[in-house]
Amino acid sequence: MTGLRLTGGRVVTPDGVLESGTVVVDGGRIVSVGAGPDQGGGDVVVQTYDLAGLLVLPGFIDLHVHGGGGATFDEGAASIATGLATHRANGTTRSLVSLVTAPAGQMAATIAVAAAYAATDPGVLGLHLEGPFLSVDRRGVHDPASLLMPDPLLLQRFLDAGAGSVRVVTVAPELPGGLDLVRQLVADGVHAAVGHSDAGYDVALQAFRVGADLVTHAFNGMRPLHHRDPAIIGAAMDAGVVLEAINDGVHLHDATVRLLRSIAPGRIALITDAMGATCAADGQYRLGAFDVQVTGGEARLANGTIAGSTLTMGAAVKRAVQQVGMSLVEAASAASLVPATLLGVADRFGSLRPGRAADLVVTDADLNIRAVMISGEWNDDRRP
Repeated sequence: MTGLRLTGGRVVTPDGVLESGTVVVDGGRIVSVGAGPDQGGGDVVVQTYDLAGLLVLPGFIDLHVHGGGGATFDEGAASIATGLATHRANGTTRSLVSLVTAPAGQMAATIAVAAAYAATDPGVLGLHLEGPFLSVDRRGVHDPASLLMPDPLLLQRFLDAGAGSVRVVTVAPELPGGLDLVRQLVADGVHAAVGHSDAGYDVALQAFRVGADLVTHAFNGMRPLHHRDPAIIGAAMDAGVVLEAINDGVHLHDATVRLLRSIAPGRIALITDAMGATCAADGQYRLGAFDVQVTGGEARLANGTIAGSTLTMGAAVKRAVQQVGMSLVEAASAASLVPATLLGVADRFGSLRPGRAADLVVTDADLNIRAVMISGEWNDDRRP
């Protein structure tokens, strides 16, 4: 017998908040969710937790994260493990592993290492390649010397190195061959994301019409929204695709996040885009080919360019509710169900529903994390 009953807390489901809800967990999965203490479980329940005054949310899913705890995912398996552990402690129960642009041979080798790690860790839902097929004019912290024009053979080399684990690739569709690369990704079952791109509205809309279904960190690393050229943001609004948002108060003004909500309701995916300095001390770090200075939690190049974030999903959700004005249901969906649906895993992850994996986050009333559960097991020594 291994079952747990979590009762008396405010349980956030896709349909609303159960003010005194109960979640029963057994065998790594959710058995039942409902109002009141009597939600079944029968003989499987061996321990009950009284969560009065606390919140229960679905485990967070981060589509875009590069590291944490002083480690960057491009540095190998040990660094991936360190970074993932940092984010799991902060509520991220499943994630992609994002890799930055590097010379082609190095990038292929890095993909192979990350793919091998992903095969051993069920918390990794795949890889995200942020490059190298990006606009030099919108490159952010991607090394211009390693950026390349879209190349179907090189893309296939990367996909082969990933051994089926590559789930998302960011592309600038305005580059020569960019739209064909989007088509190639879609044909191979990989999500094409539009980002680090100078595409205007028409080209971006074409990319979405041929199968791209995601915007990489909306507003950042792209042609800005303009009243005569709404560019990628306007095209994404009209195409009905998912938009990533780095809700740290640095990458996006709170009003900008509210704007995204209004033009793409139910299609915002909160991400971290976190680099190695997340949950680590200020100082100098390396991201791809660049030295990054982190001061007061803000990561920037020497020229002032923002270089990723030091955000956690827990902090992003807290800001979404307290600064942006999202409801608990909306914020939980943006951090869990929207990314799960995009990746095609909403039947297993992303919501507190019977049959889903018992991935959940327990917070206090102010959304400070008290405990994290992954597949029915507490992530660390914390208990609610």
